[in-house]
Formats: sequence, structure tokens, C-alpha cells
Amino acid sequence: MRTLYTERSSNLRRTWLLMAVFFGAVIGIGWIFSRIYANPGILYIAVGLSIFMNIVSYWFSDRVVLALHRAKPVDFKFNPELHRVLENLSITAGLPMPKFYLINDPAPNAFATGRNPKHAVICVTTGLLERLDRSELEGVLAHELSHVGICDHRVGYFYALDVVGEIQRK
Repeated sequence: MRTLYTERSSNLRRTWLLMAVFFGAVIGIGWIFSRIYANPGILYIAVGLSIFMNIVSYWFSDRVVLALHRAKPVDFKFNPELHRVLENLSITAGLPMPKFYLINDPAPNAFATGRNPKHAVICVTTGLLERLDRSELEGVLAHELSHVGICDHRVGYFYALDVVGEIQRK
């Protein structure tokens, strides 16, 4: 039977597996190019890049994603009702209160990111706040908190890796 704890453990294993696959893939590509060009320096660069990207994606992916979307922290004074809703849901779920951010975007959206529940971030758009009433917003925030609770928001690390890769290409 699947429980919160088995899901959390499974997601933790998947996260480490994805990080290891990424690590191995970048090193493998570096090894192939180092053999083709007979230059071992390419392999050293690939190893360094792989280590750097895994560290950045694990420790800073939330900051990267929030910066790219120009998200701003939601101050309690700005919207106390919204803070109370998230605080009540966090207490009910037995999770620490995540940081709360707002993106100025008319599209209704929300996401959770962070490396663990203690460092979690929940972000919503202004479009979501404009379109939903309180009970609907509670449902969206509860859904995002469920991602934090079972730690499947960690896949956002790899979203951050993709975003960083896109930025470097431009």
C-alpha cells in the first residue's frame, strides 16, 4: 500500500537517480568527445561541469526559478488572508511554513520548489489570485503543499538545469 512515507522515500530515490544519470550522461558525452578529439581536457571540463550543475541544481534551483520568473516574496502586510490560508494548511499537513512568492503574470499558475520541506517555496501568479475564490485557492495551495510533503517538487531541480542550459545557449 502506498503511503506518504513510501512516496517520499520513492521520490528521494528518484531524485538521486536522476542526478546520477545526469552526472553520468554529461561525463559520458565528455568522454566521447575527449576520445574523438584526443584531448583529455574535454573530459575534465565535463566532470567539472557535471559536478557544478548538480550542486547548483540541488542547492539553488529554487532561487534560479524564482529569479527567472521575477517572483517577489509575499509580505504578510500585503495579503494577510493569503498568509493565514497557507499557514493553516501547513499546520494541518504537519509541514513547516514554506516561503511564499508571487509572480506578476495573468496566467493562473502555481508551483512548489525547494530541496526539502524546510526550504520549500510556493509560488502563485497574480492571475491565479484574481480568478479563484478562497476555497479554490485553498485547494491549489493544498495541492502544492502535497508536492512539498511527498518531496516530488525536487524534480524542479532538473527544470532549473534545463532553464540554465537555455540561458547559456542564448
